[in-house]
Amino acid sequence: MRFAKLRALRFLTLFSLVTAGLTAATSEVLLENEQVRVLRAVDQPHIASLPHKDERNRVMIYLQAGSQEITAEDGKKLNMQWKAGETKWSPAGGMHTSEITSGAPVTIIEVEIKKEGEANKKVSASLDPLQVDPQDYKLEFENSQVRVTRVKMGPEHPVPMHEHALNRVVVCLTDQNSSMTTPDGKTETVRHKAGEVSWGRPTQHKELNLSDKPLEVVVVEVKN
Repeated sequence: MRFAKLRALRFLTLFSLVTAGLTAATSEVLLENEQVRVLRAVDQPHIASLPHKDERNRVMIYLQAGSQEITAEDGKKLNMQWKAGETKWSPAGGMHTSEITSGAPVTIIEVEIKKEGEANKKVSASLDPLQVDPQDYKLEFENSQVRVTRVKMGPEHPVPMHEHALNRVVVCLTDQNSSMTTPDGKTETVRHKAGEVSWGRPTQHKELNLSDKPLEVVVVEVKN
C-alpha cells in the first residue's frame, strides 16, 4: 500500500510539472556545419526524460557539477557523476531515459560528431600546443573522431606561438578576454562569456590572457 501511494504521488508530481510547462530538458543549437552540431542543453533535476536514443557520438562538457541516472530499454541502469567543467565521451546508443538526480539544473554543451573519423589519424603539427606549451594545454582524451584538450591560462599569462592543425569547437568555461597574434604580426582581441561556444579553423598564433583572472577553455578538435 505504501509503495502504491508513493508511486501515485510521483505520478501526480510529474503530471503537475508537465502541466506547469516544465520538461526534463530544453536545448538550443549553438552552431552547426558539415562536421559538428553543437547544442546547449539544460536538464532539470528529478524529471525523467521521455524515451529517446542518441544517433551520434558526442563530447559532453558539463558546466555544473551533478549526477544522472540513465535507464536502458532493458531496465539496466547507469549512474553517472561529474564535476563542473568535466568532459566525457558519450557514444551513440539505443533507446533510454535519463534523469538528473542531483538537486539543481545542469547545463551541458553537447558536441555531436557528424562523420566517422580516421582511426590512425594523429595530430602531428610541429607547433602542436600539447608539445609547445604542456604547462597550459592538457589532453583530456582522444579517439578516432576527436581530440579534446583543456587550456588553463593564468592572469595576464602569455602562450607561445603554436598551431591548431584541425577545425575545432572552443567552449569557454570562464569569461575570455585575450589577444591572438598570427606570425605576420596581426593581432585580434577575442572576448567571450562563460558558457559561450565558437568555431575555429586551422591557424598559427600566440595568445595573451588580457584579464586579471584565470582563463579556462575546452577545445574539441574534429578529425573527420
